[in-house]
Amino acid sequence: MAFEALDELLDEQLELPVAGRLYTVPAPSAEIGLRTQALINAAAVAADGGRADEQVLGDAAERDLYREVLGPAHDQMVADGVKWPALKHSAITAMVWIAQDKAAAERYWNAAGDPNRLAPNRAARRNRSGAASSTPSRGSTSGTSTRPAPARGKGKKGRKPH
Repeated sequence: MAFEALDELLDEQLELPVAGRLYTVPAPSAEIGLRTQALINAAAVAADGGRADEQVLGDAAERDLYREVLGPAHDQMVADGVKWPALKHSAITAMVWIAQDKAAAERYWNAAGDPNRLAPNRAARRNRSGAASSTPSRGSTSGTSTRPAPARGKGKKGRKPH
């Protein structure tokens, strides 16, 4: 078995719908990808209370990172008058794509960047889908237990019954 051409295997662009238009964000150069990865790692260390690499953060501050990660889509968005929150969300989505993968970028995009919407708890999932089902799950029984109940008036050793 031979290796297939890598450019045929990788999906090397993002298609971001903003304000009724579809913007194409091409894959960044290796240099921009490596710098973005280093910046995200440094930010994660800082967020966890660690000491971030000041050189990495300083380098990122010197460059227009949003312009770099969005590529030509950045200038198109600015020319089209896209609002700042949409441009920022697009750029951070591209950064997630660069640092992780397309699936993570899609989750971030669809959650509008809200961490609470990225991994909702069970109650939130139920609320979104409507009322909880009253049908027992397949692993559920009818509510009976196969364990014998303790005799009335007798609790565990050394404990008074409730």
